[in-house]
Amino acid sequence: MGLGGSVLVSLGAFGAGATLRHGPVPSGHGRMLATAVLYLGLALMLTAWVRLGRLASAREVVRAAWLWCVPLLCAPPLFSTDLYTYLAQGAVAHAGLDPYTHVPAEVPGPVTDNAAGGWSHLSSPYGPLHILIVKSVLAVTGENLVLGTFLTRLAMVAGLASLCAALPVLCRYLGARPEQALWLTVANPLLVLCVVSGGHNDLLMIGLLAAGTALVLTEAPKTGFALVALAAAVKIPAAVALPFLVWVWAARRPGTRGFLSVSASAVSIVVFTFGLCTVVAGVDLGWIRALSGNSWLEPWLSIPTALGKIVRAVLPGFGDAVAVCRIAGWVALAGLVTWLWWRSRAGGATAVRGAAVALLAAVVLAPVAFPWYFAWPLVLGAAAAWPGWCVAVAAAASTWLVVSTHPDGATLLPPWGFGVLLVVSAGVGVLSRRGPGDHRLSPGTRQRFGRRPGEAPLSA
Repeated sequence: MGLGGSVLVSLGAFGAGATLRHGPVPSGHGRMLATAVLYLGLALMLTAWVRLGRLASAREVVRAAWLWCVPLLCAPPLFSTDLYTYLAQGAVAHAGLDPYTHVPAEVPGPVTDNAAGGWSHLSSPYGPLHILIVKSVLAVTGENLVLGTFLTRLAMVAGLASLCAALPVLCRYLGARPEQALWLTVANPLLVLCVVSGGHNDLLMIGLLAAGTALVLTEAPKTGFALVALAAAVKIPAAVALPFLVWVWAARRPGTRGFLSVSASAVSIVVFTFGLCTVVAGVDLGWIRALSGNSWLEPWLSIPTALGKIVRAVLPGFGDAVAVCRIAGWVALAGLVTWLWWRSRAGGATAVRGAAVALLAAVVLAPVAFPWYFAWPLVLGAAAAWPGWCVAVAAAASTWLVVSTHPDGATLLPPWGFGVLLVVSAGVGVLSRRGPGDHRLSPGTRQRFGRRPGEAPLSA
């Protein structure tokens, strides 16, 4: 059912997805038919996802997720046009220009013409590893955008493979069953339909982040920190987890001297890894200046931005309410992450859970947030033991996020569409309540961490 749904979604994407600007696109009844086919496939995938959680083992969840992803990799992106923007930024670097000071509009051609909206006039806010990947892709594909989008998504899908390998390891330390965590992440429609299909570099970032965190937990901290540094070299939010992972490593060397030694080693590894990526990519640290390049966007998913828009509507004479609320959001984020970091000093699973919450705070308190950003905290948080109602909320929220925009990624749903979406999301949440989402501790984990209050002792 899920594979059939994925095929229908992929077919519909050729008419209703984020197609090439100058490519053949159906209009009128053809576009309506493509949209109907896409949403029919989406309904089948959501149904299959809920059923998968009730019946499947970890291996079956992984196999299903890959089967669902394969057709989408061969179709136009869905729910976002970022993939074309990535290639446009790669075209700047491939032309020998600095993508942190030059913009795609300076390199006219088929590749840069597809950069969405204002992105053609903005420099890249992504790290050196991202630039290296897209520049290398264009060195192979030239101006062939179809092949370029395919190879870029293949590079990002390496993150999905990392997730499949790392999540079972994280579950052994944080308490969830692997099949439950994999169901909530790699098979989640938010990841499959939005992140994988959209070709977002967030997929590679979270894959490296999960793999690095698993290695830090399993007596390979140096390699783990190098992988998390690579994740930050793709997209900087991964760096939020680094201070928390220092506690994990330092727990093996108690005392102030041990903490200082671990901190120095961690900083050295991160600086060396990030510096190596920068040198190989042939860029500098100019991406830091470009991090605020998307501040012209005002999505409702960001709490400070949403509050600022409400204040601006209610009190028109207040001034730049959005800017004021965003500054307050940055202050709140800094204070919250610092508090979480200090509470995580026990290391181990406590620190990883703290990192997951910090990443969630980074999503909702930053000035700009998009649906696929919520995959950042999900990959670490899903490995922890959750009560069933929390998983129901996560399933409903994932459904809402993945289809909160039109499949072309450029237009919002009509008002009635949000009403339908609300009902569908609530239904998915209710149906998931008794599925794998019951993130109860496995027997082995309960033996290590103790029983719940009132729970009978485990038999031999």
